[in-house]
Amino acid sequence: MSRFFRKADDSDSDSESSSEEELMSSDDEAPKAAASTTKPAMSRFLRSAGDDSDSESESESESEEESMSEDEEKGKKKSRFLRTEDSDEESDEDEGKRVVKSARDKRLEEMEASGKQMDNALKINDWVAISNEFDKLVRMVQRQQNLAEPVPPFYLRQLQTLESSLNAALAKEKEAKKKMNASNARALTAMKQKVKKVMKEYEIDLKKFQEDPEAFEREFNASVSTEVPAAKPKKKKAVDEEDEGDEEFKTVGKGGKSYQFTPETILKNLQAVQEARGKKNTDRAEQIRILEKLLEVAVTSYQQIRVLLALISARFDYNSSVSSYMPIELWTSAQKEVDQLVGILVRNPKYAIQETTEDYDELVERSPETEKDAIVLVRGSIISFVDRLDDEFTKSLQHIDPHGTEYVDRLKDEKSLYCTICRAQTLYEQTKQDDPLGRVIMRRLEHIYSKPDAVVQALESAVSASDIKPSITFSQSSTKQLIHSLCIHLYKSGNSLLRTRAMLSHIYHYALHNDFHTARDMLLMSHLQESVHSADVATQILYNRTVVQVGLSAFRVGLIRESQQILQDIFATQRVKELLAQGVHQRYQVLTPEQEKAERQRQLPFHMHINTELLEAAFLVSSMLVEIPLLASIENEEQKRKTISKSFRRLLDFADRQVFTGPPESTRDHIMQASRALQDGEWEKCRDLVQGIKIWSLMPEAASVKEMLTKRIQEEGLRTYLFTYAPHYSTLSLSLLSRTFSLPLRGVTSIVSKMIWNEELSASLDHATGVLVFHRVEVMRSHQLAQVLADKLNTMVEQNEKALDQKLGNAANWNDRGDGQKGDKRGEQTQERRRGGERRGGVRGGARGGRGARFAQGLGSQMPGAQRNRG
Repeated sequence: MSRFFRKADDSDSDSESSSEEELMSSDDEAPKAAASTTKPAMSRFLRSAGDDSDSESESESESEEESMSEDEEKGKKKSRFLRTEDSDEESDEDEGKRVVKSARDKRLEEMEASGKQMDNALKINDWVAISNEFDKLVRMVQRQQNLAEPVPPFYLRQLQTLESSLNAALAKEKEAKKKMNASNARALTAMKQKVKKVMKEYEIDLKKFQEDPEAFEREFNASVSTEVPAAKPKKKKAVDEEDEGDEEFKTVGKGGKSYQFTPETILKNLQAVQEARGKKNTDRAEQIRILEKLLEVAVTSYQQIRVLLALISARFDYNSSVSSYMPIELWTSAQKEVDQLVGILVRNPKYAIQETTEDYDELVERSPETEKDAIVLVRGSIISFVDRLDDEFTKSLQHIDPHGTEYVDRLKDEKSLYCTICRAQTLYEQTKQDDPLGRVIMRRLEHIYSKPDAVVQALESAVSASDIKPSITFSQSSTKQLIHSLCIHLYKSGNSLLRTRAMLSHIYHYALHNDFHTARDMLLMSHLQESVHSADVATQILYNRTVVQVGLSAFRVGLIRESQQILQDIFATQRVKELLAQGVHQRYQVLTPEQEKAERQRQLPFHMHINTELLEAAFLVSSMLVEIPLLASIENEEQKRKTISKSFRRLLDFADRQVFTGPPESTRDHIMQASRALQDGEWEKCRDLVQGIKIWSLMPEAASVKEMLTKRIQEEGLRTYLFTYAPHYSTLSLSLLSRTFSLPLRGVTSIVSKMIWNEELSASLDHATGVLVFHRVEVMRSHQLAQVLADKLNTMVEQNEKALDQKLGNAANWNDRGDGQKGDKRGEQTQERRRGGERRGGVRGGARGGRGARFAQGLGSQMPGAQRNRG
């Protein structure tokens, strides 16, 4: 039975049994031994007020303490958890004997424990356990280095042991007939790379350790012994110093340096802190504490500016790891200090911060009155602080689970960050610095271009409540005016990258608000599709997001064909998540750790993602409404090769090959079964299946979108019916078609007339009787072959044009279009070439000829109706 469930009777019985065993050995000493064994057992769990005298007598008698057995010592250790007020004297004695270990000693003990585990695993050749313990050991050493502590000799000795063991294991593995299992072999290979990398990192320390291990250990022990008293001074010394009557407060830092915090010594202490910045053994946390105390005693504006610049930089330098994000507490403190610094500069316009200033004596305090030009320049950069705050905020969102409450709590900090960006914009508007002003406006635009109006209004309300406001503020009418004003300012900037990103953000905002035609025209007139492949990765991601949002905008307003052809560009690559920076594509080739880290750093936060399932639903439904009538209009096997959406045709063929079709579960199942129903003329079943897709609820104005889809399904169902059953009719009543597809008679007449005009249907309308009269036209074999040959030639011309455009685009530079002239000229040449191609190779009304400028040249498809829109 466990001792925690033992009753008083059990303890007594145990003690009595032990006393009976001792009676067998000695009759005279038995009563004393029994008494000495029972009383501590009683005092462990059932100590009462009557046992005080016994406990006091035991604590005072030194002879009984010396004769205590190991069992009694364990009992006293256990009694600490159940100690009462009656055992105060015993607790005082325990505190006197207790050994207090520092954090450094605890870390060293943990390292040694990991080393022992590795040694035990080496004996049994368990490289999986060795790899896990080695990773743990490396993390502890890195943590120790972040605290500016030297590398322990034990770690270097362990590295040497691992290297020799690795070489022996690899040599033995090559010669062994029976190979080790796959997991152990992979761990062995991974350990070889890890140890090689770590030994290269500590190459200097290893060289010193190999030359003289004893001297290295003595140096390590000396550094440990000198740092411990300075870190934790004893209470007696502090009391003695107070009794001596020191008037000024001094702080003893690492290495015995003393800091005196007075307004007169601020600049001197600040210079000492800055000289220690970046050195290997610098304690970053101690530097931050010193700078915080310097900020408290700063009096003048110049002192506050200098200390704040150093303090913000120290907070950003605290976390040197690139993979992890800045702690939220440090980020919040840095954001408040940036706000404080901007407020000081706005209220004191005679002080200016610039990245490049003339050299001056940093120990001499400057004031506007002592300067000739009445402007004091301080070396620093507010825009770099703002960029770092924004980047660390994004990095933290990348590492936090988006489905937890921590992510939502972190998103609340965006309002304060947005206010800081707007305050920095006000500062640069006051100082009239164009380049930093453009950068900070771009940061502000990136926070609002993709958000709904309600979120933008919430962010702008916080700015309006601030004491420092920029000149470009929010208008109560809509957010379009705010986005337009910010983009117009960036269009005038001399930085071509800012102009490009501003244009893409502006187009994205128009598409988000269902203004498809404006967004499409701006994208075509910018000619970005011709040179975006030369831009940086972040700009290419923004371009892909903009194109996708334009396609969704076309879908929402009912332009199904345009939406299908725009979205086909990105779905043809089968790398949708990677191109939108919402996931890493699983390639066949293995990425290096650096490449994989760079890929993950480009990922957008979860709240900025475009729902890929909704995007796929819009693309597949659009493809269904375009492809199904095309399939019904095919007359022979040669024309079956003509496809608009290969991905949709592949999914449809796979669905047709299935023997058994169950009820739809996913979005693809709904759309594939709806396509079959549309082919069979069951438009009502097709409507129910499409509207049954649950993902439509995530689309804005879902009710109007479903209503639009119902109308388009009716129209395309009518066209599919006419293509399918035209050979079986001589005449067909328009009123019957109207009742069958629940369309108005005028709408049926319009659809049929358009099909006749486009030569898709060989028929004529008899308005007197309201009948559609079909004509039998026998197409000769030579005519069919000529038609197929014309289609192939048209496809070849389009492929040649695409290859030529890619060649011209690769030859052009990204900055060639700084004034817009070269891009416009190239666009005019392409336009003229395609006009000539349409005049030469127009087939069946020219609908399948050259379609104009493309959205995404790198993705390899073409923009629908671009030539008509430009013309």
